[in-house]
Amino acid sequence: MNRKTRESVPAKMRPIYEAIVSLTDGFCAQHLNEEYAQLCRKMAATLSRKRPSPLSQGRPETWACGIVYAIGRINFLFDKTQKPHMRGDELCSLMEVSQSTASAKSSKIFDALDIMQLDPEWWLPNRLESNPLLWMVEINGYLVDLRQAPREIQEQAYELGIIPYIPRAV
Repeated sequence: MNRKTRESVPAKMRPIYEAIVSLTDGFCAQHLNEEYAQLCRKMAATLSRKRPSPLSQGRPETWACGIVYAIGRINFLFDKTQKPHMRGDELCSLMEVSQSTASAKSSKIFDALDIMQLDPEWWLPNRLESNPLLWMVEINGYLVDLRQAPREIQEQAYELGIIPYIPRAV
């Protein structure tokens, strides 16, 4: 892995992180895409930095599968209308981990990182526009979709770091 792209991971957790990322990178390269691989690396690094890290208990293979499974849950990988698409049982079979174990690890990850479905932090970058949670903001007690807001408000939200970019004018 290129040093520039390595995530910040404590030295004690580096071997576990690298074992997990080796598995997720290989799986994503073969069956998903680079965006999934990037999110899996980010999630493995985030879990490595937790004190105590849940990754220190269990096999790297099960954590790697749990991480891919979690990113897949967030991004609707298991929905056949999405691209890429893969069934949960197929993902687990390819990673040689039981679906119950992968699902349990995924749930532990959701709890440890306080993640929910559609979580913008773990959403595929090429689909940011389609994530409604990313664009919803409360203004004066009203929930507003910033994609529909006036350009000036979008610019302010962007400058404040509330949205990742200013949507194109329709």
